[in-house]
Amino acid sequence: MLGPQHVGSRVVVRRIVGLRDDRPVYSDILGHLVEATETHLTVRARDGAIRVPTAEIYRAKTIPDRRRFTPTEALEVAAAAGWPARERGQLGDWLLRATDGWTMRGNSALPVGDPDLPLSEAVDEVTRWYQDRGLPPAMSVPLPLFQRIDAELERRGWTPMPLTLLMTARLADLAAQEDPRVTLDAAPSPEWLTAVAGRKGPLPASAIDVLTGVPQVRFATLRDEGDALLATGRGCVADPDGRWLGLALIGTEERARRQGLARRVIAALVAWGVAAGATDAYLQVEQRNVGAVALYERLGFTTHHVYLTRYLPA
Repeated sequence: MLGPQHVGSRVVVRRIVGLRDDRPVYSDILGHLVEATETHLTVRARDGAIRVPTAEIYRAKTIPDRRRFTPTEALEVAAAAGWPARERGQLGDWLLRATDGWTMRGNSALPVGDPDLPLSEAVDEVTRWYQDRGLPPAMSVPLPLFQRIDAELERRGWTPMPLTLLMTARLADLAAQEDPRVTLDAAPSPEWLTAVAGRKGPLPASAIDVLTGVPQVRFATLRDEGDALLATGRGCVADPDGRWLGLALIGTEERARRQGLARRVIAALVAWGVAAGATDAYLQVEQRNVGAVALYERLGFTTHHVYLTRYLPA
């Protein structure tokens, strides 16, 4: 039995909750032990503190602390911090995200780390969480690290979307001459939002929460001599270590393409990222967008890993 010396440890407590056909029915509680007396144990679990009488405990033991995240998992968490969903939940380490259906990054579960449940039950919990919000259940699965999760979703009939590359580069390798026509603002202008909506579709009110929901963010705008908007981009530094500059929504108006404007927008955001203390950059791009992938590769980006988003059809 656990005792006061185990307070603060990560534990699992198997509790007898009833009988079925004269056999005991168990329920497992996973969390951190916060109190241990002769009469009860108190465990801080995912849903709050649970007080369990010792008479109901079948077995209780300590379990190892959570493992450190792999580089792939750590980068996925950093990227999620740079695109903060309007509503977020946790299933163990897994991140649940909902943003009124705007962007898959803001409306899919990120299954990194341990969900504190068997895989089948964890997928069921994710499904319920999204259905309760009127959204199609979706998960963005880093590959090949979590191939087992992807295989489970495929077995259940979840539909795959185009594969996404998560590309990275050292900021020192991205340095380029800045264009004085590029301006950086702490908030998106109405014209910036209109340009992005023209490429990505209408922006709901919750999109502003995502775009501006990080402490360090800049919105790049490149205009011509007549003050007409030609290109846009967003950069942020949102991970706790301040290492990563996240680049997103790099786009050029159709009439101004093939003039190297995206490169100039990125150069301005890179310079800002360096001044903010970041050392590396990441971006996410669909593999099928061969033009954008080729541009980023020319700039010095390489593919760190890929992820596949799957959703459950209605």
